[in-house]
Amino acid sequence: MINKLSQKLPFLAELFINGTFIALYSLNKANKFDAKLVNLETIDSALNTFNYLAPFVVLLSVLSYFYHAKSVELFLRKYVFSVICLVPMIITYGDIQFSFWLSAVHLFSSILSLYENKSEDKKEEAPKRKSLIKTSLIDRIRLAPAQIVILSFLAIIMGGTLLLIDAFFTATSATCVTGLSTLSLAENFSFIGQIIVLILIQVGGLGYMTLYSSMTILLGRSLAVRDQVMMQDLLNISSFEDLLQMIINIVKYTLVIELCGAVILTVALSFNGYDFGEALYFGIFHSVSAFCNAGFSLFDNSLELFATNPFIHGTVSLLILLGGLGFIVLKELEYLFFRGGKVINLTVHSKVVLVTNFGLVFLVALYIFFGEYLNGLVSYGLWEKIQISVFQSITTRTAGFNTIALDNLHSHTLYLMSLIMFIGASPGSTGGGIKTTTFAILFQSVKATLRGKDRVEFFDRSVSNGMVVRAIAIIVISLIMVSFFILVMMRVEPEHGFLAIFFEVVSAFATVGLTLGITPFLSVTGKLLISILMIVGRVGPLTLALAIGQKRKDAGNIKLPEGRIMIG
Repeated sequence: MINKLSQKLPFLAELFINGTFIALYSLNKANKFDAKLVNLETIDSALNTFNYLAPFVVLLSVLSYFYHAKSVELFLRKYVFSVICLVPMIITYGDIQFSFWLSAVHLFSSILSLYENKSEDKKEEAPKRKSLIKTSLIDRIRLAPAQIVILSFLAIIMGGTLLLIDAFFTATSATCVTGLSTLSLAENFSFIGQIIVLILIQVGGLGYMTLYSSMTILLGRSLAVRDQVMMQDLLNISSFEDLLQMIINIVKYTLVIELCGAVILTVALSFNGYDFGEALYFGIFHSVSAFCNAGFSLFDNSLELFATNPFIHGTVSLLILLGGLGFIVLKELEYLFFRGGKVINLTVHSKVVLVTNFGLVFLVALYIFFGEYLNGLVSYGLWEKIQISVFQSITTRTAGFNTIALDNLHSHTLYLMSLIMFIGASPGSTGGGIKTTTFAILFQSVKATLRGKDRVEFFDRSVSNGMVVRAIAIIVISLIMVSFFILVMMRVEPEHGFLAIFFEVVSAFATVGLTLGITPFLSVTGKLLISILMIVGRVGPLTLALAIGQKRKDAGNIKLPEGRIMIG
């Protein structure tokens, strides 16, 4: 009894002391205290007191964890995050902002570890109550992979919101790698706030389950059977060996590509007059943001300052393309370019992804070049026009960076941008949209119908009817969702024009992040709707539909007689 009480006391102290500190600091920062009702000097005095108490409360928790841990190895494995939070709190002792951020992070992790400890206690007590009937709600919950994906994204968003105070919209946009923001990252966020946004972008780009699996493997632990099955379902991989290799490849490609991009951007920014430290920070931030197809920038006008600098916008373009191709395609490209492979050995999936991606880039760049030659691009030279056209054709589909003011473009160009945003990136990538392969299957399906064929074919290979039906379902569900949100947004945002709302909704759904300037001026309801749409777009419309409507498999398969319906 006493032992259990001693384990709970540090958590209770943290919950009440640091929890009160976090709440007071948040309300004070948001100017929620009325000077007529509350003595502001008392609030400041209380905050200073809590500021100096917070590190000691975390220290108490760490000492408690160490005391009750069965071994040093177990303590480090389970509670190393607490030590990571405590050290900077001691180094920056007295800094109220650091105390707030780290107290909030540690309290959140303590709540999660409390749940984990309860789960372990249940496992230990299981043999004692083997004969009892399980009536617990937790025991009866069986989440499907689609449902876990959605819940993990929501958990990350809520964690980011806790750290960024009232910036729910920004936390959602960062986690869903969208890029839409009601605040300026450069002006409204501190260095710590920008780092938190960057972490959310990285987590959102790779996906929570991928990061969790990779960290588990790197720590030398084995994945639970349920986690193995779920990851195989999410990555569309049949064997556990292939799953391990794919997770390792994802981490490898991410680190190598982002590192190379950061180095090139750092050098390029240094040559553009930035101090090395500033250039390094900007290089890392924009490399991660570009590869994750997030579109967040530390420059208020995105990359307009570098519209004619091929080293910067060229590097960003390449990062966006690599992040948008998907990790399966990256693996095959590595084999092709570095291990002596041949184009003919590429899988049908990779061929479809590559042809569709570069076909869209070429056609859209051509349209922007000629459509805006005497309008948005009129003040640039020929080579500069080509650079801007190619960059916008790449980034518009997935990432959300821009090197030209969108307000200067024709409405028909903006409409075309909306269409390619709807298509988006490729499966298994960091981008959103209905995906290039879905669009390719629809295109080939229409082509096959016009030619009187009953099979969809790519490169002398046929696509199963089930895959065609799935692609059509994704497109129909996506169109219904986008249309519904456009309708609702027109109702709640009557002061904004149709094109601006249409562009905003498609950009949010496809997690692109481009806007015609209305994002900061949306109402609370409008921002909430766009946040919901970003989540839907990131997890995928079909995944959402499966998560909501997934049923248990029937005991047997029943084949019904065919019925004839006239169409066309």
